[in-house]
Amino acid sequence: MDREQAAEIHEYLLDAAYAIDEARAAILALDEHDRGEFTAPLETVVTALHSELLRGIYDRFPDLIPFREFPAITSALRWDQVRIPPSVSEADIDSILFSVMEWQWRKMALVVGMAYGRCKELGLPFSDEALAARIQVLVKSGRLEAQGDLRRWRHSEVRLKG
Repeated sequence: MDREQAAEIHEYLLDAAYAIDEARAAILALDEHDRGEFTAPLETVVTALHSELLRGIYDRFPDLIPFREFPAITSALRWDQVRIPPSVSEADIDSILFSVMEWQWRKMALVVGMAYGRCKELGLPFSDEALAARIQVLVKSGRLEAQGDLRRWRHSEVRLKG
């Protein structure tokens, strides 16, 4: 296999990796029984793809490595799946999120982590995934700006609109 052939195969394998990552996110949204049915077989496919197929290409053609780690989906939770505790309002969550936002781009992971820390300080029972889901709503409503796929926290960024 020459580099041109490897590059073509590599492109198809990356497309497959992204598609599998989307499937993983969809599976995470299933109930526990259904999720259990799909998780192990999918992980077998992921392991083969990364540890055997892509690794084989990268061993022979290291210049094809596109990034240090594959930008996996961190959370696929949607806001409509979040159950807000009675003691917390959307406005409370928005206030916390806006308090950690800046005009400069910040990694989604950093913003979620800072907001989660603030929730813990205030004793609010709110998960990091729920905060990320709320950020996505704020972006869709035009109150925040984003770059990248916000489900991939380390590979996307958010900022105050403006």
